[in-house]
Amino acid sequence: MDTSLGSAVGLTGRDGRTVAEVSQTGHLGHAEAIGALLEQVLAAAPSAGAGAAPTDEAAAETLTHVAAGMGPGPFTGLRIGIAAARAFALGRGVPVIAVPSHHAAALAVIESDAPAEPFAILTDARRRETAVTVYEGIDVDGIPHAVVDTVLVPQAEVDRRLGALRRIEVTEISGAALARVARRAVAAGRTLTGSEPLYLRPPDARVPAAPKKVGS
Repeated sequence: MDTSLGSAVGLTGRDGRTVAEVSQTGHLGHAEAIGALLEQVLAAAPSAGAGAAPTDEAAAETLTHVAAGMGPGPFTGLRIGIAAARAFALGRGVPVIAVPSHHAAALAVIESDAPAEPFAILTDARRRETAVTVYEGIDVDGIPHAVVDTVLVPQAEVDRRLGALRRIEVTEISGAALARVARRAVAAGRTLTGSEPLYLRPPDARVPAAPKKVGS
């Protein structure tokens, strides 16, 4: 599951093939969308049978892990997807695999055209900023190799910062690609990122300061 951009849920088989995948674009409505998308994916899974619900035992037999997209992404939208992944995994009794969301985007690019040169994944960070991660192929475990970790770049400076580097602007994350990255990480015994989400910036909400004392 990933809500770093839109809302996306995917299911892959033991061989990494895509079994089912659905998504909804837009940076709003994650909480309303994620449950319905999950139901659609499970209903489309052949082993779950038509009309399977998230509580069906037949579907549970096919699930071994839940991959959670950890961002970069905005505070509210990102934590909705992570919370949903953790709650769903808890109900299933399976582990959560944390995956940087840009890894899934990079894998989708590599699978589609196998770029020979380094490339940058760009996602809209809003507030006239862009989230950028630079990749160069895949490593020995089949996981996209980030040569420059994610940074926030003002949109006006993207051309200067990246120069001639190929850039790929991503508007949605593939849930199935996220699952493939997670599967490869599990097979290699690797941890790709920590349990803390990669927020683009701190939340706007703040704990109110103590009221000022007023003299008599």
